[in-house]
Amino acid sequence: MNSTAMNPITEEDIAQFLVHTPDFFERHADLLSAVQLTSPHGGRAVSLQERQAEMLREKIKVLEQRLMEMMRHGNENMLIGDKLQRWSRQLFLVQRPADLPVVTVSEIKSQFSVPQAAIKLWDVADTYAAEPFAQEVSGDVKSLASSLVTPYCGVNAGFEAVSWLEDPEAAASLALIPLRPAEGAPAFGLLVLSSPDSQRYQAGMATDFLERIAQIASAALSRLKR
Repeated sequence: MNSTAMNPITEEDIAQFLVHTPDFFERHADLLSAVQLTSPHGGRAVSLQERQAEMLREKIKVLEQRLMEMMRHGNENMLIGDKLQRWSRQLFLVQRPADLPVVTVSEIKSQFSVPQAAIKLWDVADTYAAEPFAQEVSGDVKSLASSLVTPYCGVNAGFEAVSWLEDPEAAASLALIPLRPAEGAPAFGLLVLSSPDSQRYQAGMATDFLERIAQIASAALSRLKR
């Protein structure tokens, strides 16, 4: 019995043959024009060359979409960088240290279109102990802030710090940003950003930008520490 009948040739066999025999179509060039494939666009029959051209156009389209997405992200990052620079500049312009918390919050709301924001500090110098930003900070808030390795982003789960906001009921999503004098040090403050949009601050979102805010704010507000 013929061995081919016992072990019929498979598509994989044909594919492997063509891969390992690159000169096959050179010897049988007429096959290239004779092969007909079904186009995914309308189901009509097209030649192998036409199908290859369609596949190439599809790849180019995907690459163009990726390029446009990269450009869009690049423009967004540039805009965010500009806002971060303007916010930082306003902090540098503050002459009275006691004004820094108010300016930090007001400029964040203005520059980054944050509906609500609030800040509290502790372990401040005696000169600032009576300031509003140093009042009503519980031990639980201090422990929470020091426990945050990165900013918390997510839903409002009844955090005490939400009560610092003007309208706590409107806080559907939050970013809790710990303020530290140095990496790994206990927190000396907590910055709260909130939005009525439950999707603005999501669990698992990238926090690189918020960490930059934390670093800059911590450096500026360290003038208030004792």
